[in-house]
Amino acid sequence: MDSNREMDPEHQVPDGVDEKTVRALGALSKALETTERARGHLYGFHQLTGTADFELGDAVRLLREAGHEQQAARIEREIVGRNVIPGHWTFQIVEAYNETYYQPFATAEHDIVDELADGRDHLLEARLKTMRRTHHHPDHTATPPSSSS
Repeated sequence: MDSNREMDPEHQVPDGVDEKTVRALGALSKALETTERARGHLYGFHQLTGTADFELGDAVRLLREAGHEQQAARIEREIVGRNVIPGHWTFQIVEAYNETYYQPFATAEHDIVDELADGRDHLLEARLKTMRRTHHHPDHTATPPSSSS
């Protein structure tokens, strides 16, 4: 089967790109996508930790209103606004991750796709779509509908 048959031109494998390269680029893309998911979890950690810190503020207020000044003061002194690791709030962890790992990885992946596949992303996935879809079925088209405006 011609894997480029009925495939959107933006996702056709460029001439001279072999199967091993397509698979390697697919693995590289998958690794970056996994990193994107990890990054999302890191942002979730950041947001949840920040939310918890503000909720602690409410707990401190409620402890005080209930007459528990000593316990409120302890939470306020020891936990509210505390570093999550030495010297770092979660936003600093996110920034360090982005600068140290995510951005270099995303740049390298983009550069390699440019170098090896003329900048065409998702070649492996596009090939799988061509192989797995039901040809001539209205909900299995090769490309999105073109706008006629």
